[in-house]
Amino acid sequence: MTALVLVALGAALGAPLRYLTDRAVQSRHGTVFPWGTFTVNVAGSALLGFLAALPAGGGVMALAGTGFCGALTTYSTFGYETLRLAEEGAKTSAALNAVASIAAGLGAAYCGMTLAGAVTG
Repeated sequence: MTALVLVALGAALGAPLRYLTDRAVQSRHGTVFPWGTFTVNVAGSALLGFLAALPAGGGVMALAGTGFCGALTTYSTFGYETLRLAEEGAKTSAALNAVASIAAGLGAAYCGMTLAGAVTG
């Protein structure tokens, strides 16, 4: 039960932060490219990579990894926005969003893991 409460607490922080960050970033760009979703997904990937490489207990991962990062990042919105771009004729932007999001997310997770190794090593 404790892990469930930690996940819920983390999600209660991550979801509003995702929404606010997405809106703040997207409002500064006059393009159809989903910069807000891209930003939260890359940031969340970096943080999750960092957390995964730490010698932390299960409580930290439940709160920060599963709860916070799980609610901060959003695969469903990434998928929806990519399909929306393609359906609206912005096929190049859709392809760029898919490739850049996956590459940047993996790269950010790797950088997070590397940073955690440097901090703890």
